[in-house]
Amino acid sequence: MENILYAPWREEYITNDKIEGCVFCHISKHAQDDEKLHVLYRDEFCFIVMNRYPYTPGHFMIIPHFHTDKLEELDSECWLHMSALAQKCVKLLKEGFGAQGVNIGMNLGRAGGAGIAEHIHMHLVPRWERDTNFITSIGQNRVYSTDFEKIYQKIKELIYKYL
Repeated sequence: MENILYAPWREEYITNDKIEGCVFCHISKHAQDDEKLHVLYRDEFCFIVMNRYPYTPGHFMIIPHFHTDKLEELDSECWLHMSALAQKCVKLLKEGFGAQGVNIGMNLGRAGGAGIAEHIHMHLVPRWERDTNFITSIGQNRVYSTDFEKIYQKIKELIYKYL
């Protein structure tokens, strides 16, 4: 059985200019476009950006500026910094955003499930009890219950309070 969902708000994802090469390196090198690219935070080691295709509202990623597909090649100082940011971001999602739980994960390599396998990144996915329903479980589709831009602005307002 084929599922067809009408989602006109996602048109921008199809019609936007395509980024050549590594999308994360592009975001890393274009701080002047942070608002357009939905960057929440950046420092010398990494940046935090909203996931363009979120699992749940508020899903974002911590990404090192250093381009690698191998976690084992990442400088220990950068890894520790990313881990410290992840702790603060979990607090942000729970206290500031109202998440009841958070999934943190890294999909390493295409075989590991990475959508963008050439540049490692850490996902932080806010979760709520009962946030999986029939359309997810049976229909294998996701419904994004709120406006992406509103969520981006809300988290952006919270980010410096918690980081």
